[in-house]
Amino acid sequence: MTAQASSQAGAHQSSLIAEDIDAYLHAHEHKSLLRFITCGSVDDGKSTLIGRLLYDSKMILDDQMAALEADSKRVGTQGGDIDFALLVDGLAAEREQGITIDVAYRFFSTDKRKFIVADTPGHEQYTRNMVTGASTADAAVILIDARRGVLTQTRRHSYLVSLLGIRHVILAINKMDLVGWSQETYDTILAEYRAFAAQIGITDFTAIPMSALKGDNITEHSDAAPWYDGPPLMALLESLPVEDDLQSRPFRMPVQWVNRPNLDFRGFSGLISTGVIKPGDRIKALPSGRESTIERIVTFNGDLDQAVAGQSVTLTLTTEIDISRGDVISVAASPPPVADQFEATIVWMDDEAMLPGRPYLLKIGTRTVGASITEPKYKVNVNTMEHLAAKRLELNEIGVCNLSLDAPIAFDPYKDNRDLGGFILIDRISNRTVAAGMIHFALRRSQNVHWQALDVDKAARAALKGQRGRVVWLTGLSGSGKSTIANLVEKKLHANGRHTYLLDGDNVRHGLNKDLGFTDEDRVENIRRVAEVAKLMVDAGLIVLVSFISPFRAERRLARDLQAKGDFVEVFIDTPLAVAEARDVKGLYKKARAGELKNFTGIDSPYEEPEAPEIRIDTTKTSPTEAAEQITAWLEGELDYSI
Repeated sequence: MTAQASSQAGAHQSSLIAEDIDAYLHAHEHKSLLRFITCGSVDDGKSTLIGRLLYDSKMILDDQMAALEADSKRVGTQGGDIDFALLVDGLAAEREQGITIDVAYRFFSTDKRKFIVADTPGHEQYTRNMVTGASTADAAVILIDARRGVLTQTRRHSYLVSLLGIRHVILAINKMDLVGWSQETYDTILAEYRAFAAQIGITDFTAIPMSALKGDNITEHSDAAPWYDGPPLMALLESLPVEDDLQSRPFRMPVQWVNRPNLDFRGFSGLISTGVIKPGDRIKALPSGRESTIERIVTFNGDLDQAVAGQSVTLTLTTEIDISRGDVISVAASPPPVADQFEATIVWMDDEAMLPGRPYLLKIGTRTVGASITEPKYKVNVNTMEHLAAKRLELNEIGVCNLSLDAPIAFDPYKDNRDLGGFILIDRISNRTVAAGMIHFALRRSQNVHWQALDVDKAARAALKGQRGRVVWLTGLSGSGKSTIANLVEKKLHANGRHTYLLDGDNVRHGLNKDLGFTDEDRVENIRRVAEVAKLMVDAGLIVLVSFISPFRAERRLARDLQAKGDFVEVFIDTPLAVAEARDVKGLYKKARAGELKNFTGIDSPYEEPEAPEIRIDTTKTSPTEAAEQITAWLEGELDYSI
């Protein structure tokens, strides 16, 4: 076997090498590239298939082959024979368990094409990994174990393939050697899968009976299945069309960088997503809507007469218009829509559940904006395709939700343009990617609701009161003394002639938020509403005291971000849980400990302490009166209330 591997070392040889090395290198450089994934249920043979493709395409070097032989004897599953799966299952945990956990990317090539293949996990708990691998794929090879037929994960991954818009689907019915190459078994599986595929919108796919381990129908037709007259897998992969209609679509280029090397040059750099552009073409910058004309198409190797989808270029314009990173340059005659509210499908990828109303960052193309998600319209049971009611999305769950952004963006529906229709959500505190999403359409209200310009503005209202509006946000555990301290602070400010209002957590729940409970979702919505009310009151020129437990940093960050810089003052009423519980003025801790009060902060729901509050009050050392004096003195002394 090693001697055979030696003859296979390096890339696949071509007769062109001996005849004309320059022609060979040119042909190799200009081969098309196909990105595809393998997916399916656990132990369907995904890693074995990729290992076989690497072996048959002669991409295994001598040292790799020697290591593979040794590993096959030590941890392989083929009784000492070559275990091709070990070429892909690189993690120790994968080899120990015999499963794929992470997404493994491998490169190989043939005389006709270059390939990047992603081996995606089969376990349900790694659905997010599968979505990651599929996000850039042109094709999907869905494996089915011929002994087991269509399984739950087969349906799950097929749904995800359809959802992500992968154009080419290959159904690889594997391990046919273990069912005696039964055509009846093959036909039964094919009929069952075809019926399911039609339900999820996969109307065109190619089925191949194969044995990845033995190499049957991988690179050549197998004599074991004379009844199959279709192409082997490699021939099919080499012939799939990868050039689509991107160039025929309207021009779109998300701006990645404003290129300003000197005073005499200003260009806009980016990767063209769709379409064709030429000097003299009229363009529109979005979301601003300003128009200009292309003057030059600049590249490192010189100016171009035209540029097409897939090229990275710098565009210069005949007139100066304001364009920034994240904007989209489009053809003026057919621009993408602009909106700030959407319906979208979301795949949740974080261990911490998605909470409606919580602020996240949304990254789409080169633009990042603030976003929040409403309660899911429904989540999808991807095993049955059933639509289920849901309050939140947990790890690996998929749902359809409405999104609201804090700024309008240019977009295309995902089905038309992956670049301007696909997005990720990022946690604002930890910077983790928590979800991937696909835009369906803009909500009608985003087009029909417009901001009304008012003649009396925030500054005019504040000037009338002789002060600048502020939010003083008191946060801490129940029983820490927030309400008592806030009440005393308001009395002192009122005595000083300040115009104030106090929003207290309990009082607000008697009216504005009487419909909310104490689940994490309701707590998020509770703070969101109060933060918006506080924003309106600051706009009215008031000094607003807000006394809420507000247990989550993300929502306190939302409240801060709604205000102008310097208009939000976070006050941490720092009281240890034991002290707050010992006070238990309202008897709430006693009920929580007895199990009569669920989701109580500090007991069975977390409190996230402020990381950098403007003011910190240690109530174990400071009385409420002293605390109020300290806060008032800080406010009057450190903040400029003048206009």
